[in-house]
Amino acid sequence: MGAVRWRSGVVTSVGRRWRGVVTLDVEVASAVVRALAYPALTGEPRAGDRVLLNVGALEMGLGTGGYALVVALPDRLPADPPGSLSRESGHLVKARYTPLQAIVLGVDEEASPHRALMASVDSVDGMPVVVADLHSALPAILAGLALDRPGTTVAYVMTDGGALPAWFSRTLDGLRDHLAGTVTVGQSFGGDLEATTVHSGLLAARHVLRADVTVVAQGPGNLGTGTAWGFSGVAAGEVVNAVAALGGRPVAALRLSDADPRPRHRGVSHHSLTAYGRVALAPADVVVPSPLPPPLAAAVSASLAPLAARHRVVEVPVDGLEAALKAAPVPLSTMGRGLDADPWYFLAAAAAGRHAAALLPRSA
Repeated sequence: MGAVRWRSGVVTSVGRRWRGVVTLDVEVASAVVRALAYPALTGEPRAGDRVLLNVGALEMGLGTGGYALVVALPDRLPADPPGSLSRESGHLVKARYTPLQAIVLGVDEEASPHRALMASVDSVDGMPVVVADLHSALPAILAGLALDRPGTTVAYVMTDGGALPAWFSRTLDGLRDHLAGTVTVGQSFGGDLEATTVHSGLLAARHVLRADVTVVAQGPGNLGTGTAWGFSGVAAGEVVNAVAALGGRPVAALRLSDADPRPRHRGVSHHSLTAYGRVALAPADVVVPSPLPPPLAAAVSASLAPLAARHRVVEVPVDGLEAALKAAPVPLSTMGRGLDADPWYFLAAAAAGRHAAALLPRSA
């Protein structure tokens, strides 16, 4: 049975802000804890406010989400948003039937300014779509793409396997000037556009944001149990199918590492082997960075047979990519490891971005 670890505390100071988020120090039972609030959901917290907190992630010591989360400012509730509960303000419910469910305007709803366009489109017109199972791949994919095709219009479609609010991602905040926009799909919310499914999110990326290339990955905070099927990144395989159904060109970014201490993630991660080898029924371009160092090359080669049976395995040179990654506008980190500690994870993602660039017509 699930449970919420509730606490009541008082805000002692307001800290760092980024788009959609404010961090706080909160005194709880004579101790000060770090907390995070989404003002669009809770209202704007101030020093001296009493706050109700969910401290489960904090007490678990989660690397990605190790904050106490503000649930409410019970003594100073925010006003209802303008146009609340009217069709004009939207009636898509995200994080459905949780206490903080958000009501948003869907990109294809009747009240949306994009309704007519969205109702008229049924294809992404061959758009390359890079699919990754971890949010940390996003800046590396963009680095590889921008190196070979600077000025390419890129959109990000965020699925709901990790964090639901797009605001949680400091990476996204730092990439705002490098993206045409973010589309949050499924139960995720807080993007520049809201969509119900990956399919409608891809159509919005192509036709509303006018993307030349789209990247699809979950938000921060992959959920996994260490079993073959128990991880949220399995949805990457379903995204490949969605891209193919809409006439796009799926590009699969491998989760690859020679630094991860867990055997199941060394070489080609079992996440990639399951998502692309078992779940993805449509063919994709599976990108392998080249040349790999000999021990890693042997491990990767041994893993590729089940993928090669269905997909096109494409070797992509990595020359110039390390420098591009070092110049990324946001810090690179996966499972607490940066570029120096786990270079092939990031080079594999950057190579997928480079391959997507190569798929664009020269006039794009």
